[in-house]
Amino acid sequence: MATPLPKPPLPTRETIRARALGLGFDAVGFTHPAAIGEAGKRLLQFLAEGRHGDMGWMAANAERRASPHVLWPEARSVIVLGLNYGPPDDPLRALSQVTRGAVSVYARGRDYHDIIKARLKALARSIAEEGEAEVKVFVDTAPVLEKPLAQAAGLGWQGKHTNLVSRELGSWLFLGSIFTTLDLGTDDPSADHCGRCQACLDICPTRAFDGPYQIDARRCISYLTIEHKGMIPRALRPLMGNRIYGCDDCLAVCPWNKFAVTTKESAFLPRDGVNLALLAELAGLDDAGFRARFQGSPIKRIGRDRFLRNVLIAIGNSQSADLAHAAQALLEDASALVRGAAVWALSRLLERAAFEALRARCLSLEDDEEVRGEWAGEAGTPINP
Repeated sequence: MATPLPKPPLPTRETIRARALGLGFDAVGFTHPAAIGEAGKRLLQFLAEGRHGDMGWMAANAERRASPHVLWPEARSVIVLGLNYGPPDDPLRALSQVTRGAVSVYARGRDYHDIIKARLKALARSIAEEGEAEVKVFVDTAPVLEKPLAQAAGLGWQGKHTNLVSRELGSWLFLGSIFTTLDLGTDDPSADHCGRCQACLDICPTRAFDGPYQIDARRCISYLTIEHKGMIPRALRPLMGNRIYGCDDCLAVCPWNKFAVTTKESAFLPRDGVNLALLAELAGLDDAGFRARFQGSPIKRIGRDRFLRNVLIAIGNSQSADLAHAAQALLEDASALVRGAAVWALSRLLERAAFEALRARCLSLEDDEEVRGEWAGEAGTPINP
């Protein structure tokens, strides 16, 4: 009778870490699902206060998001992985080019979900096969509190801007996680190194932070340009500048970025036609043109109408009368969201007489109450009286 072959040893933290780095991840840590501390309670309070705005998906999965054990009771370990997307230049420089659109660093290249998920699946597959274990892979579209888990796993700490900060990579880190039934032990958690610094709070254009570590998403430009589906509140529009998708101010100003390095992933580097494109050119995109231009980009997910809303807010903030024609061409757009934003942009760019002439011609033809409200509400506030 043949002697059965011995089973291979179970994968260890060291072997998994080496394999993850070999797959291209830049940071790897291990923790326990229960290691998020008070983060779950803070999330529930955030939701109860309505600070999540239109992000109903957060409230819909609140119980699972607040407790990894509810998400998957059998999980015994969490592997948290980070991928550096550090930009090649200072993203705040884009804010001075007012006739061009500033796009958040994370969205200038290919959609990171596709890249991270493929690598997570490859790593998880090897763990499942060698460890005879169950695994589940999560990126940030899943109900997982990845930033508290990343801090517990030693990848960095949640800064006062609520994002993860790494001593080695600054504020530019995509996160993903693998839950497993294997018991892999834990790494030491990261300590908070923000100290007295509050540069991230002070730079926020819309004052979205209620205090250190507390954000009201309803005032955050990233939320307003990406998650919010309706018209952007009038008081916040002038504060958005030329930011047409996301906002990097609080991340970019962090002093720990002195240790950041440019990403080695070419897919995360700026693509032609995405970052700092001319606002007039973007305003001319129809649905097919929008889809073609942003194929494979996170920007595609918000759709053409919301994107043009953002572009028109930037046009209104440009103080460039030369861009008025681009906004005027959208006064008859099929989307009420686009028409309303075009009205606001023109109210900022045209002289009073020209704006009132447009209003007299267009208001009687407008059947959407929100757009009619834009004509009425903005009529007395042109910047060139």
